[in-house]
Amino acid sequence: MPRSVNHVASRKRRKKILKMAKGYFGARSKVYTVAKNAVEKALTYAYRDRRNKKRAFRRLWIARINAGARMHGISYSRLMHKLSENDIALNRKVLADLAMNHPETFKSIVDSVK
Repeated sequence: MPRSVNHVASRKRRKKILKMAKGYFGARSKVYTVAKNAVEKALTYAYRDRRNKKRAFRRLWIARINAGARMHGISYSRLMHKLSENDIALNRKVLADLAMNHPETFKSIVDSVK
């Protein structure tokens, strides 16, 4: 009796990888072994950068808050310390948005903690 190979499962596995590699350049989207390596690397980068994105946005928010705070004569670290002392629980994302898009509201927050 001949050896049974589950061709349905192996084809599905290969098609899944090739579908994920759609749009890649040259053999990376056509040849299974090359596509598998490209997709594996892409998924590794995606996993890593989902975490790095959080860091990058936090750095951006801090820079924006610092710029806004210095316009009103206070540094970022002093502002954050005074906000925590006065139990004002605004996170960096909201503070950065206020500093950029609503400077008068941000000014009132800074004045309230000075």
